[in-house]
Amino acid sequence: MWKHFLSKLPKKSLKSESVDSGRGNSDSHSPNASSNLGPGRPNSVPRRTSSVVFPASVIAGIEPLISFKDVPSSEKMNLFISKLSLCCVDFDFRDPTKNVAEKELKRATLFELLDFVSANPPKFSEPAILALCKTCAVNLFRVFPPNYRSNNSHASENDDEEPTFDPAWPHLQIVYDLLLKFVTSSSLEAKVAKKYINHQFILKLLDLFDSEDPRERDCLKAILHRIYGKFMVHRPYIRKSISNMFYRVVFESEKHNGIAELLEIFGSVVTGFALPLKEEHKIFLSRTLIPLHKPKSLGIYFQQLSYCINQFIEKDPKLASTVIRGLLKYWPITSTQKEVMFLSELEEILEVINMAEFQKVMVPLFWRIGCCINSYHFQVAERALFLWNNDQIVNLIAHNRHVILPIIFPAVESNAQNHWNHAVQNLSLNVRRMFSEMDDVLFLACHSHYKEEEEKINLESKKRKEAWEQLETAASLGPPVAGNIAVLVTTLATSITC
Repeated sequence: MWKHFLSKLPKKSLKSESVDSGRGNSDSHSPNASSNLGPGRPNSVPRRTSSVVFPASVIAGIEPLISFKDVPSSEKMNLFISKLSLCCVDFDFRDPTKNVAEKELKRATLFELLDFVSANPPKFSEPAILALCKTCAVNLFRVFPPNYRSNNSHASENDDEEPTFDPAWPHLQIVYDLLLKFVTSSSLEAKVAKKYINHQFILKLLDLFDSEDPRERDCLKAILHRIYGKFMVHRPYIRKSISNMFYRVVFESEKHNGIAELLEIFGSVVTGFALPLKEEHKIFLSRTLIPLHKPKSLGIYFQQLSYCINQFIEKDPKLASTVIRGLLKYWPITSTQKEVMFLSELEEILEVINMAEFQKVMVPLFWRIGCCINSYHFQVAERALFLWNNDQIVNLIAHNRHVILPIIFPAVESNAQNHWNHAVQNLSLNVRRMFSEMDDVLFLACHSHYKEEEEKINLESKKRKEAWEQLETAASLGPPVAGNIAVLVTTLATSITC
């Protein structure tokens, strides 16, 4: 509360100023003091003394409401610290009618600080770095209110709802801009700043990524990316901390608002990895990125996740088979939307995979694709058949047709004859025609084998039906067992299939 703070400076008369009267409680040395507060920006008046200041903000006799242009260069850094301390006072922005003048003064001071940092000031001293980190911590680091959607098992169904916006965002945005300018400033030495922008500071920043406000997450993304680039000593810790956040999403909560932004950061980080890739990075791919396909909220961050994985494969093509095995491990069975996303990602991987890696996974891969082709959901079947529109994938299939065609032919033939959707039927006929043109002899052999298997299946079905009919007849004609009631099994009951 601003009422708690008063200046330790002596009072001066303000004859030529128009100010709003304010009152507050002083510190232990002046319990009955009162103060005046100007409503406008501080640089509108050359020099004035305000009693509503942080006691610690008075550095070397410099009052924080003085403009930077009104002090010599040697004193600007001290004034910078004074203004930062002034901005450490927090307000309740839920009530727009409360502390209006003080909020406006703080906003104006934050703009002054932003202009100062943007204007290439002299090297920041340790007290200045400490003061800015403290100001950012006081204003930014906070615990978000509980949200019922975070614990809802059907959270992905509520994504269309409006996010919750912090009423203090107009001030938070300026603080974020100030921190971004500070981190990217050439006046900031990383060797000095790393003591204050430390692991604890970075962890608090990462916690803020769970904000529901996309504007705040965008600011955090830019700041964390710059910190990662400037503070090389913190890079392993940042990667480890983000990995832990991903683990919590996969194995515990299945919901986090900032996964997409964190994956965007990693997408640019992966492009800077040196070759050959370290074992640490490969482990991150297999244990962290690939399991991120599991949560129900995959659709929120699927595009960023797919980009990260493709960057890994571009760096090391041998990882393509590892990724495909991971996709098959986490392949969705009951979510058709996720199945379509998996097929889209699979196509992107198959476009860049080499022949050796493809041959390692082609058998289980095309068994799964065959299941997708036979899906009763037309979008899944259609998306799987669209793979044959890709020349690179057709080339891979053609070179390995003796293995792939016997696996995939029954699904294609069954679709061409029986699928309920006409578009899927037409696509299946096109793929069937491609197989015929690719290798007519192999096609005829597969077709003959399919007919034989179909006859076997029909024969077994016929025998099973006859056996049930015999049982029904025997049950309807035979005497009931003593002490029990006979139940007649009708033809209708036996004709129901799953």
